[in-house]
Amino acid sequence: MNTDLRESLQREFPHLEFLHEKEDLIPYSFDGTAAHYSQAELVVFPKTTEDVSRLVRFASDRSVPIVTRGSGSGLSGGSLPIPGGLIVCLSKMDRILEVDTKNLCLRAEAGAITAQIAQAADAAGLFYPPDPGSMRISTIGGNIAENSGGLRGLKYGVTRDYVMGLEVVLASGEVIFTGSKCVKDVAGYSLRDLFIGSEGTLGIVTQVVLKLIPKPQARRTLLAIYNKMEDAAETVSAIIAAKIIPCTLEFLDAMTINSVEDYAKVGLPRDAAAILLMETDGPSGAVEDEAAKMADLARQHHAREVKIAQTAEESFQLAEARRAAFSALARVAPTTILEDATVPRSELARTVKFIQETADRYGLKVGTFGHMGDGNLHPTFLTNEKNEEEMHRVESAMKDIFDFAVGLGGTITGEHGVGVAKKPFLAKALGDLNISVMRQVKKSFDPKGILNPGKIFDL
Repeated sequence: MNTDLRESLQREFPHLEFLHEKEDLIPYSFDGTAAHYSQAELVVFPKTTEDVSRLVRFASDRSVPIVTRGSGSGLSGGSLPIPGGLIVCLSKMDRILEVDTKNLCLRAEAGAITAQIAQAADAAGLFYPPDPGSMRISTIGGNIAENSGGLRGLKYGVTRDYVMGLEVVLASGEVIFTGSKCVKDVAGYSLRDLFIGSEGTLGIVTQVVLKLIPKPQARRTLLAIYNKMEDAAETVSAIIAAKIIPCTLEFLDAMTINSVEDYAKVGLPRDAAAILLMETDGPSGAVEDEAAKMADLARQHHAREVKIAQTAEESFQLAEARRAAFSALARVAPTTILEDATVPRSELARTVKFIQETADRYGLKVGTFGHMGDGNLHPTFLTNEKNEEEMHRVESAMKDIFDFAVGLGGTITGEHGVGVAKKPFLAKALGDLNISVMRQVKKSFDPKGILNPGKIFDL
């Protein structure tokens, strides 16, 4: 960004904080996506929706690209800077404005941290279920931009399922509110749904109204240990076939188990091929019944041991083992690339086997964990971005895994979004006509192409 433009912005918005020194901009030149970097040039921190609106009008008048971000915990490069562009960071718009216990909803600014939203709901005796792995640092605006999932997605769904309304600054600088506090609201097109998962390419979400639900009365957590990954996958299929929908059904492979044990030392069995973390919640009687049935099904499918947590502390410790998976794997190699392939649940065992065979074929180290209950797998490449030859092998292996997943009726991302990391694979997943329709939608909302250009697809 040229100096004249930067100085003009700072004169126009003297009440806002800007960053433009090279050292200050380093954290804003990345998100959580390894091996992707783009130099940030100018960051501004609006405090109100009006600030955002005026900033967008300024940028639109001069055709300056805008990237919106919060904590930068995204995993697809969706918030990487655009050369010559402005980064609008919403981290100072972080207030929880209202907890409406009469209508079971909560209103917050886009920069509010997801875990704090969950805590505010809990303090009111209510429950906000979406729990992305980064929820302690990620913002609700980022969750909406990527339509984030989490460990409880199998039973409770993803972020989209809890968004009742959005305040959005359009590419023109105009502000709209789409949706409402009404449980039923079908008037007109659902613009709200278009913005969710649009990765900041259609508008800038500044406020959100979220649905809350009553807290479950009880919860039971189980851990099943296997000598074969296929047995864990078949246990999942058996649980679903038994018409049990747990709130959590997660797995870790052998490499991830050992990495977690090295890192967190929670007592996981180092010689296991896989572990399955299962959690059921709801009315007390139903929870006990479902927990017993899941334990039986795990044993029927050759789990060598099934542990049932007896206290809340034990449950927390087991869940933490899964939550620590990414952090633990990230300690193994200089570069950690966390992927996000999703397949029909019936194809889980084949896919996990294919991922390991692919890693062996290319001579790569890959740990796999994920949301087995909803078919969302996270093959995690442990590599070194400075080794160009190895990175070529990583790219080839990723392509093979995505091709395999799509060939099974799956997709290239279940919760991380497309950004720049998955853009090369989008046509394979969606087909050219779908992308053509999406381009028309983008042009309708953002005719000058200033909002996060070059993300998801090129115009």
